[in-house]
Parts: sequence; C-alpha cells; structure tokens
Amino acid sequence: MAVTEEAQRRQVEEQMEVLLSGQGSEVTGCDVGLEQSKPATLRKNVTYIVCAVIFNDKEEVLMVQEAKQDCYKQWYLPAGRMEVGESLEEALKREVKEEAGFDCEPITLLLIQEQGPQWIRFIFLAKVTGGSLKTLAAADQESLQASWWDRQSVLPLRGRDILRLIECGLKYRQDPWHPVTLPLDMSCRHVVQRLVLVFSNAEQQIWVLLIKAPVPHLPTAAAVKTHAVTWASNMVVQEAMPSVYYDQDVNTLGVFSLQHNGRQHGKTDGVCFNTLVALVPDHVQRNEDGEKVEPTGTVMGRPPPIENPRYMWHEVQKRTLREKLLEKIKNTSILPLHSLY
Repeated sequence: MAVTEEAQRRQVEEQMEVLLSGQGSEVTGCDVGLEQSKPATLRKNVTYIVCAVIFNDKEEVLMVQEAKQDCYKQWYLPAGRMEVGESLEEALKREVKEEAGFDCEPITLLLIQEQGPQWIRFIFLAKVTGGSLKTLAAADQESLQASWWDRQSVLPLRGRDILRLIECGLKYRQDPWHPVTLPLDMSCRHVVQRLVLVFSNAEQQIWVLLIKAPVPHLPTAAAVKTHAVTWASNMVVQEAMPSVYYDQDVNTLGVFSLQHNGRQHGKTDGVCFNTLVALVPDHVQRNEDGEKVEPTGTVMGRPPPIENPRYMWHEVQKRTLREKLLEKIKNTSILPLHSLY
C-alpha cells in the first residue's frame, strides 16, 4: 500500500513538472465550485477579448483608429472579441488582419486580465508576417486605418489602459521575464483553475496541496461569475483549512500554461488556467476586536494544518522540481494573471 501511495505522489510531481515546462494536462473533473458554475458558452456567459501588441524595428507600436461611433477616430491597440468556433490565436490573427491589414504570428502571451469568467482579456506580443498597413482608403466598420505610433507624438487614445500593455511588451522584448507561453489546444468545458498551491519556508522546503481521491492530484476549481477567476484558489484554501483561512494570504502568482479549444460551442468554450499559487502566513493576526493576537493553529515554518479529510499536504521530494518552484516564487518568472475587480 505504501509503495502505491509513493508511486501516486511521484506521479503528482511528474504532472507538476509537465505544467512547469509550459505543457498541459487533460481536465478530467472539477473538485471545487462546479455546482456554482455553468459550462462556458461564448457570447452567452463568457466573453474573451484578444489584444495585440506589435512593434516595428523602430520600436513603434501598431495602432488602429476606431470606426465605432462611441469612440470614433480614437486610437487603440488591435483588439476585439473572440468569435464562436475560434481558437485564441485564430481570433488574434483575424482581428489584426481586419483592423490593421497585417498578417501576424503570436510570439507569446504577455498578460491575462480578468473581471470574472464573463470577461477575460488575453494580451499577446505578436509580429507582422505579411500584408500591408491599412489606409483610410480601406476604412470599414472594423477600423478607419492603422498606423505606427512612436509613443511620443500626441494621439487621441480610446483608453489609457493600453499604455501599460505597451510598456509590458517593450519590457518583454528587452528582457523576457517568463517563458514563451501560448494557448494549448486542449478542451475544457468550464473556466477553471488547476492549482499548484504551495507553501514554502526559509529552509527551502516546499509543500503542495493535493486532493486525496480517487488518487492524489492537484485541485481543480471552477470560476464563479460573482468573483474573480483567481478566487477559485481562495475557495480551495477555505474548504481545506477553514479555521486558519483568514490568517493566510492566497497569492495567485501567475500562469504556467492555459488550455482552450473552442471548436464545439458550449462544450469546449472553457479555459483551464494552470496556476502557481503561494500560501503565505499573515503574521499580523487580530481578534474580533481588531487587537493583535499570537498566531494559533500553525507551527512556524510548517504549512497550516489540514482540517478537511479530502485534502493533504505533500512535501516535494525531487530536488530539481523544488528548485524550479522556489525560483518561480522568488522571481515571479511566470505569465501574469491580473484581476481587475
């Protein structure tokens, strides 16, 4: 029996290594939150936005002039909603072609922003591979024209939110701080987070939270529409260790990889975010009157005790895996996932 358990735990570490390398793993079930979640259906209960950050050799950024009435003649990055049946990369290529006239190839995802499962924006760094710059002569309902912007001259912007995205793209070009990350073509029915949820200490030990049955595995939690996508990790911690939950910071550090297919409307419109989540003790604990109190229920340097028999802590044994996880936590060298809630 002990041999079987040891083999199962080794399999979990192997799965973690797969995720850390940027690969994916089939979503075979959902452990938490499924009863509060409906299957993702594009244009019904989920909206995915793609956005392109594209530079030329002069580090000018590709911009498009809006044709829509509410932002007529203002400028923005090429962006738009994904259509039914598309992959994220197909949506990106279509939007850039329609709005800017260029063919493009994605280089990597730069950032994911979300306001719950009903609005998720995928920002890509991309490069031009063909086509020609759209001129006023080709103006249509998609855009009036496209232009390269030197980021210095005055340009009426539709929104200043893109300035941060442009800076993010420039920073990545100069010093890529996370591995190239592109969507993996793997189907998923709901918007879910598969959690590599870890606790580490000063002695370089690291533990990962697992669900025991049917075999030990990384928890998968569904996003619920009333909260940020990243709230799924809070639901897991709250279920696993309710009495110490409020004494812990649950930090979603970023995304190792993400899985999406989108070919079957209403059946594969979901996204699985394979995320790194750090559980960090909040050393300032207070009672109900707001007064500081001594921490209870935890031993310093050890993960908080599990209270729900569904869960278990597993101390990572493989040295190379431990080192990779500790490096990711220390340097946050991972694709960011930001909640705009």
